[in-house]
Amino acid sequence: MNTAVVADRPVTRRRRVRQFVPPQHGAWAMLLLPYTVGVALAGPRWPHLPLLGAWLTGYLLSYYAFQAIKSRRPSRFTPQLLVYGLLAAPLAATVALARPAVLWYAPDYAALLAVNAGYAWRRRERALLNDLASVAQSCLLVFVAATIAGVSVTRVTPAFAVLLLYLFGTVLYVKTMIRQRGDSRFLRLSVGYHVLALAAVVWLDVLLGPVFLLLLLRAALLPARRLRPVQVGMIEIWCCLVVLAGVLATL
Repeated sequence: MNTAVVADRPVTRRRRVRQFVPPQHGAWAMLLLPYTVGVALAGPRWPHLPLLGAWLTGYLLSYYAFQAIKSRRPSRFTPQLLVYGLLAAPLAATVALARPAVLWYAPDYAALLAVNAGYAWRRRERALLNDLASVAQSCLLVFVAATIAGVSVTRVTPAFAVLLLYLFGTVLYVKTMIRQRGDSRFLRLSVGYHVLALAAVVWLDVLLGPVFLLLLLRAALLPARRLRPVQVGMIEIWCCLVVLAGVLATL
């Protein structure tokens, strides 16, 4: 047997896997944090399982749909759109049939996805408003999880607000570490935002103050250090876990 062909097979498999996995590693925390908080605060119900599947496959579907819009060549992404569409549709339908009230959130998601699609068409998916739309989609999942559990959305509104403040601040902070590195004006914007976020969180629950003080310090101090993207990601995973612990312990 040709050893070159055998050696090439793992590379080919990895290449095929990469075609179906977006290179957006930081997105997974944004996807899983609101889901975990919503389920934990509202109490787990069986429809939360298909909700998780629909949420993750829906994200993957939307990612490749926006890539198709951006490239103007949708045929390039037909395999991904078919696979994730066929996975997401029955999972979403299961959730909707089990808890029809979740359909009240459909117009909100449609509007936010339209914002994403518009920026993808203009090839400006790194714009702050586009990032804010993505953050809002993730945070709305707290309300969806509560609705599935039959819990009033007022019960989880403080958690929604805290996660919105945290995740949008993370968008600003990560930009100062990578794409806007060295931009003093953007750094001031990020630090100023974190100061306001700290004040807002203390007003909501003073016990969350130390968590957001930590986030402020990382936003103010770390941009002066040369960190690789993987290091930035690892630090943010720990911050995400700290926020999760703080929200579940206080709200």
